[in-house]
Amino acid sequence: QVQLVESGGGLVQAGDSLRLSCAASTHTFYNLFMGWFRQAPGKEREFAASISRSGDLTYYGDYVEGRFIITRDNAKNMVYLQMDSLKPEDTARYYCAASPRTIATTASSFNSWGQGTQVTVSS
Repeated sequence: QVQLVESGGGLVQAGDSLRLSCAASTHTFYNLFMGWFRQAPGKEREFAASISRSGDLTYYGDYVEGRFIITRDNAKNMVYLQMDSLKPEDTARYYCAASPRTIATTASSFNSWGQGTQVTVSS
């Protein structure tokens, strides 16, 4: 498994932006499908976005509606989630995840998880 450490969460107002970062401790980051999930209190973990090994393919949850962009930097072992036009319903703990599969968009496809970073959006 891979050690993942998220950062960049915080308290923002509706309409603001945040950029989440995830640092991966592995020599084979380039070989991992990476993703972001979120979980609000009392709710199930929800898929936010994922990105292919080379970064050429990206996938998003339906609720994202063009507001989030996932990117990665294989030279730095980093994956990012740029979140714009944030809404109060985006309030959740956001988790970075890694998968050895060639495509992954469900939680069960990922086998490494970070501790998460809290995002709170006030109205």
